[in-house]
Amino acid sequence: MSGRLLASRLAPLARPALSLTRRTPFHTLQRTGGLLPGPRGPRWQNRRPWPLGSYSVHNVPAVRHASFARLLPRLALKLARIPAMFGAAAIAGLAYIQYQAGQAYNYGADILGRASDAVGSGAKSLFEGAADIYGQTRNGWEKTKDGIELPEWLQQLFAKEEGSGNEGGGAGNGGPGGPQPKESGVGAAGAGAATAAAFALDKDGEEDAREESAAARDDQMMLLTKKMIEIRSLLQTVGQAEHLTLPSIVVVGSQSSGKSSVLEAIVGHEFLPKGSNMVTRRPIELTLVNTPEAHAEYGEFPALGLGKITDFSQIQRTLTDLNLAVPETDCVSDDPIQLRIYSPNVPDLSLIDLPGYIQVSGFDQPTELKEKIAALCDKYIQAPNVILAISAADVDLANSTSLRASRRVDPRGERTIGVITKMDLVDPIRGAAILNDENYPLRLGYVGVVCRIPEQSKSLFSRGSANITSAITRNESTYFNSHPDTFGPETEVTVGTPNLRKKLMHVLETTMSASLAQTAEAIHHELAEATYEFKVQYNERPLSAESYLAESLDHFKHSFKTFSDSFGRPEIREILKHELDQQVLNLLAQRYWNRPIEDLSHVEGQGIMESLADLPKSDPNDQLWQLKLDASTASLTKLGIGRLATTVVAESVAAHVERLIGNSTFNAHPFARTIINSATSGILSDLSYDTSDELEICVKPYKYRIDLEDYEWSRGRDNIGKVLKEELKDCEGALKSVEAEMGGKKKLKDVMSFIDRVKKGDVVLEGNAGGGAGGFSAALLARGRDAVFLRDRADIIRMRLMAVNSKQCKSKKNKYYCPEVFLDAVADKLTTTADLFLDAELLSKFYYQFPRTLDQKFRSLSTHQLEQFAREDPKIRRHLDVVRRKELLEHVLKEMEALRALEAREKRGMSQRVREGESEGRRRRGWGLF
Repeated sequence: MSGRLLASRLAPLARPALSLTRRTPFHTLQRTGGLLPGPRGPRWQNRRPWPLGSYSVHNVPAVRHASFARLLPRLALKLARIPAMFGAAAIAGLAYIQYQAGQAYNYGADILGRASDAVGSGAKSLFEGAADIYGQTRNGWEKTKDGIELPEWLQQLFAKEEGSGNEGGGAGNGGPGGPQPKESGVGAAGAGAATAAAFALDKDGEEDAREESAAARDDQMMLLTKKMIEIRSLLQTVGQAEHLTLPSIVVVGSQSSGKSSVLEAIVGHEFLPKGSNMVTRRPIELTLVNTPEAHAEYGEFPALGLGKITDFSQIQRTLTDLNLAVPETDCVSDDPIQLRIYSPNVPDLSLIDLPGYIQVSGFDQPTELKEKIAALCDKYIQAPNVILAISAADVDLANSTSLRASRRVDPRGERTIGVITKMDLVDPIRGAAILNDENYPLRLGYVGVVCRIPEQSKSLFSRGSANITSAITRNESTYFNSHPDTFGPETEVTVGTPNLRKKLMHVLETTMSASLAQTAEAIHHELAEATYEFKVQYNERPLSAESYLAESLDHFKHSFKTFSDSFGRPEIREILKHELDQQVLNLLAQRYWNRPIEDLSHVEGQGIMESLADLPKSDPNDQLWQLKLDASTASLTKLGIGRLATTVVAESVAAHVERLIGNSTFNAHPFARTIINSATSGILSDLSYDTSDELEICVKPYKYRIDLEDYEWSRGRDNIGKVLKEELKDCEGALKSVEAEMGGKKKLKDVMSFIDRVKKGDVVLEGNAGGGAGGFSAALLARGRDAVFLRDRADIIRMRLMAVNSKQCKSKKNKYYCPEVFLDAVADKLTTTADLFLDAELLSKFYYQFPRTLDQKFRSLSTHQLEQFAREDPKIRRHLDVVRRKELLEHVLKEMEALRALEAREKRGMSQRVREGESEGRRRRGWGLF
């Protein structure tokens, strides 16, 4: 509840306790000790000194002494010409002198009070002189304040000085040396602070002269309007239905009517786009939020997520960019820009700024631009919105585009407010006639304003980005007060931005209140449909982005736990052994088996099969076979087992995680898939770097000496037999594929026979047979060479299988006769060392870090990212929309019920205050007669 409402309710209770401080001036109290009240004088006025000579010496009022703070503004203007340091020091010194003077005055007042009977006439003359000085000083201060615009920081300094003087100079109010009574917050001045600032009252150019009851009504109206605007914002988030909304004030006018100046005067800042060409191309849904306790003014773009923007020039640049983003071929768009401005100096209003009407399209604008703007404005000025029709005073109302548009949709003028700008450009009598125009009557009337910002004077202090409300209000008051016969209170015309603010607040609150019942009925209907859909399609299962993410993450971590239990050292060993088996086959192919035939003119690989056939019968001390085996073993142990094994295992783990994602609900969420893959690759990369180096150190001894046990040899013999059989099967399969490509076995056999004769030297070719030879094309010869290579490779593998299964290869002493078995045994030894280390250093750490990293990454997501994640799945998006719509509608209904209860309570309170006011008036009249 606002301070004004509380003040209005507590006023009857506080009046008896404050009778001495509010109703009865201090100077009328008689020190007689009696119980009867003394004669009553007029209500104490802070701006008027009490008439001199109206009291005796023993009843001297404890008026405030002449304060140096009244002279500080004039001195400050002189001090602005010297360095700020000396000026600040001088002001501080004057403030200190003022404080000492106050102390001295209090002491002197005490002494004079005790000796009042002896020096009555002299004291009376003294205090009359002091009161005269006080009156002259105050008049000088008022003239100085009206004529000089001080910088904001200096105004705050003087305000603090005056506040401290008021607090410290009131010792005489309670008697000599007595405590200063605290000012009650129930008075009209204290309770009306919020609405006074919002209506631009109590500024330099406008005085807050409202009665306490009027101020309370204004405060009540502000509270109700704030609540209804909050409800309107909630309804905007519900969307999908035009009838689910509360009215707004739609601002329309031509481009030269001063529409932007009116809006900036209401806000108190220059923030709208400016430009020579058409700049406003999109509707601007402007929501003003009064924040009486805040000290800063800022704006927000809810749809952009830019945060709080305190620099209104940045708001202006952002609005300009958003408007200019509309292509010039379209010029206007019905996609609104949402802007909220929070300030203690603005009323709670919901405004919509539209592109200005034009008469003729420019050469670089589409010809249908005029019709587009008119159609866009007609869309927004429909009932129940309030129309703020802006017209310039120097243009005849008959030619006002905004009034013509409003009369089409509001022919009776029941929801149109006319605003006449540039009142200072026409004769005052002509301006008053426009405001009283009867040819275009409006039920809500006309308001005349002068919203032009005064030219800033060249001085040491500049306004910068400060609030311009005071400057506009002062300029308006100067103009309208200079013509009291035309624009005075008795003329019954409404002028000035403060009055426009009040009218907008009252009209918006009334219009919104009238629409509450219809909107509530529509909300009930929408809620019934959403509840039915929620029950039938989703079985009333609640869902949110957070709960959906948590559920999906739990399922994924459960599947990952199953994977971690099934993927361990045996799986690592299988992966590594398969990779090293391929490395062994590569080494055998390089040093023992045949090579592919590249060119028929120079056939390589001759004699390979013959030499391998002689291997079982060769000399054990033959250096050729020993060098081949030693070189192959060194190549195997020095190929980088650490990096190879770590990379292979990490890739396998990443592939398993990818399969887990594919089988989880995250499969439909690219955003979540990216997060999980990023976590997987990041952890594996960090672990692989250290693990590969440490594994290399572990297998380093095998690079210089390898000792095999009998069981290791036997296991290698069994394994290499399986590997060779698989390789043989692959060769035979590839040979059949070539046969199918060449169109049959007969043609393949003819080509292969020709190549065999070339290899033996029976056929001599000229060149490299690039164009074909022997009646075969180059393509047939290329495929024939592949077939001969595969056939020879298959024959070699069959021969080596027989050797591996022979008695000669049963003993490890015959390793030079069985290089396949020895290399496989070495690979198995390397695998045994690597899988043990990788299981301890790579897998275990990954299994520990991965779930925790996922929790950290998903928990750090913002609300927007969570919504983005959940809405990637169409089914979940629909479910979330239904749940969100249902919850928002229920919340809006609760807010509307609370608002209705608040309205009813305030009406009862207002009636009670009226009755109490009447009884108080009767009681006051009784005291006066007594």
